Amino acid sequence: MGSTKTMNMIEAINSALDIMLERDPDVVLMGEDIGYFGGVFRATAGLQAKHGKTRVFDTPISECGIIGAGVGMAAYGLRPVPEIQFADYIYPGLDQLVSEAARLRYRSAGDFICPMTVRSPFGGGIFGGQTHSQSPESLFTHVCGIKTVVPSNPHDAKGLLIAAIEDNDPVIFFEPKRIYNGPFSGYYDRPVEPWSKHAASDVPEGYYRIELGKAGIVREGEALTILTYGTMVHVVQTVVAELRVDAEIVDLRTLLPLDVDTIEESAKKTGRCLVVHEATRTSGFGAELAALVQERCFYHLEAPVERVTGFDTPYPHSLEWAYFPGPVRIAGAIEKIMKD
Repeated sequence: MGSTKTMNMIEAINSALDIMLERDPDVVLMGEDIGYFGGVFRATAGLQAKHGKTRVFDTPISECGIIGAGVGMAAYGLRPVPEIQFADYIYPGLDQLVSEAARLRYRSAGDFICPMTVRSPFGGGIFGGQTHSQSPESLFTHVCGIKTVVPSNPHDAKGLLIAAIEDNDPVIFFEPKRIYNGPFSGYYDRPVEPWSKHAASDVPEGYYRIELGKAGIVREGEALTILTYGTMVHVVQTVVAELRVDAEIVDLRTLLPLDVDTIEESAKKTGRCLVVHEATRTSGFGAELAALVQERCFYHLEAPVERVTGFDTPYPHSLEWAYFPGPVRIAGAIEKIMKD
């Protein structure tokens, strides 16, 4: 991996894309405004100038067309990395993802594969309201044949993105907007608990991979397991540090395939489990996690599994911070579990 450099998540993603464009001539980037302009969040800035217009190119404003073209490219040997400008815009391409990309290997009995990685900023953090702030990860974890990844820090974002691009199956790579430029920009004025294993901004400059399907233990503990991912990893760290609770924080990193072994081992050890995610509560991924823990760890649990999530409502604009699972709601859930 060589030397390291301080990077935010946008810079780490840009570095991963740059490396893969250099290493593999079959890798191509495509999306709305990602070429000359470098993307609305600048994640692809400078890559077209460096690698050329045939490797990094702009597309029409058609998410169905972007993903459909990516499926065709992947089927014929390329490794396309389409960017959907916001996760909220991914729905026109849902049929291509579910009916074509996810099924291609199975429908062709392995004759064709779809090594496509769809990048998309998701979640809140920019006061984008209901059309620029959604967290639709549970739609994709329900689909067999698609892998779903959500990094929580620059180090993991780069290693996971490289692994996703090299994977021979389609991957949805959701990038939390709220931590693109560092955790809690403009929200918290106090630092989060330092990470012992995952330096938040210390990123190797060279090539490295983080295996898909492996969770990370952000903080070890004995009294409570907290399952979370993306932006909420930082929120949970802040609350745990302030409450001084002996909690084990598991950063899932990959929602599908899911690291069931790490979840089960942690929940059995602590006997208590809290799930935190930003997406809406009903049919959210937290429901799957709660069911999994109940099925596998029932006789080890000392209290019911709790969930702290977004509300079952379209994403509010002016009340974005109230919509987020914040310190007050998370602290209340922790106190309830520990009391039980």
